[in-house]
Amino acid sequence: MSFTPPDKSCALCPRLLAFREQNIAKFPTYYNGPVEPFGSLDAQVLIVGMAPGLNGANQTNRPFTNDYAGDVLYPTLKKFGFAKGVYQKRKDDGFELINVRVTNAVRCVPPQNKVCTDEAKNCGRFLLNEISDMPNLKIILSLGSVSHQAVLRTLGYKLSEFKFAHGAVHNLKKHNLLLIDSYHTSRYNINTGVLTQEMFEKIIADLQKILEQQCKN
Repeated sequence: MSFTPPDKSCALCPRLLAFREQNIAKFPTYYNGPVEPFGSLDAQVLIVGMAPGLNGANQTNRPFTNDYAGDVLYPTLKKFGFAKGVYQKRKDDGFELINVRVTNAVRCVPPQNKVCTDEAKNCGRFLLNEISDMPNLKIILSLGSVSHQAVLRTLGYKLSEFKFAHGAVHNLKKHNLLLIDSYHTSRYNINTGVLTQEMFEKIIADLQKILEQQCKN
């Protein structure tokens, strides 16, 4: 069975549905629906963000696209060989991911960019389906604590056993996966110095080394 994302009529989360309907009226040219993942299901790395940005993925229907967080994420992936092409903030820009897939814990844009726990749980069925349909998956990179917790809940792990920390590497033994944590590449984190370009590049460089080592074993 191949992964099937939620369709634009998804009504699992009343708050998100109401916000979507507001945005359809306010931004009629936007996608305004559950955002589709970006990248192949055959990838060895899955990057999980929190949720679409209002004027980013909610507009373009591609995670982190036309969003400040994507301005950090995608050029860094390209720098380390995980992407090719020129990222131009559009779904049709020809930018391609290599051995990486990008998705979100919650597929619809939330009000005030804040996700509720029940919304992450509702969307967990799609994340679980996605992970299950990635036969070569070895590493999940969670951008932020919301993503970190969503991955753990979705896969049935106790949050208390795996504390979120930037740069932490968690062994999810039941699934033969590694979960790597990073602060989110959001404008707020970059502007406040919580995350720097150098810090994020180290995360991707370390991920690359781990992946290369796994392939040798």
